[in-house]
Amino acid sequence: MPSVHGPALLGTRLRHLLELLDRDVAAVYADLGLPGFRPRYTPVLRALADTGPAAIRTLAVATGVTHSAASQTVAQMARDGLVTLVPGADARQRVVHLTARARSLLPVLDAEWAATATAAERFEAELSYPLSRLVDEAVAALRRRPMRQRIADVAPHLAAPEAGVG
Repeated sequence: MPSVHGPALLGTRLRHLLELLDRDVAAVYADLGLPGFRPRYTPVLRALADTGPAAIRTLAVATGVTHSAASQTVAQMARDGLVTLVPGADARQRVVHLTARARSLLPVLDAEWAATATAAERFEAELSYPLSRLVDEAVAALRRRPMRQRIADVAPHLAAPEAGVG
């Protein structure tokens, strides 16, 4: 039976940590009268408020997520009436605009953002090493050498067969 500590269940434990963080931030939104508002919406709303309408790719960069993750978040936000999508100059591009409803939420979201940032700083002060710094280091390390390659390095027999070999 693998230990719940150490690297063996790292992905599972990281998902659990994110669930704990997101659950409590979502509860704050509910306390503010925003039930169903998702923590992942706020960075997108703040980016759009700061820069104006933007392409999904631009929002992905601004919020530090993949294009796919940004696209999924924007699609959910559109269903929730927070953004609209307008075709861009390039037929493949969609430009995201805040709705009046989203703009009306910005003052409360700005206050929540500031409170959450302060709470996160205090949370990190309880840790032996700042979690935000460790996450940045982990992302950088995986960009240099993805986990798939790291697994193949230690177990080459698990790597996908070469194309055309068979």
